[in-house]
Amino acid sequence: MTDPHQSATSPGTDQGSIERRAAIAEALGKEVWPADRDALVARAQESNAPDRVLGDLQRLPAGQTFANVQEVAEALGLGTEQQRF
Repeated sequence: MTDPHQSATSPGTDQGSIERRAAIAEALGKEVWPADRDALVARAQESNAPDRVLGDLQRLPAGQTFANVQEVAEALGLGTEQQRF
């Protein structure tokens, strides 16, 4: 169990990583999961995601299924926040 009084931002997670992960989450929405790289890229294109988001998603490994944006962020080497609940 995590301490609700501690920051949810993990050590080493910078603001840029948080913003990139938020942009990916916004572009993909909640209905796409689980999905592989191709499905995520297609969904981002449908939502007119910024080039940065599309580039990040295109770097994901082929053949891997992602359950949520946190797994995408981990695969991209972005810092992730701990879950509070």
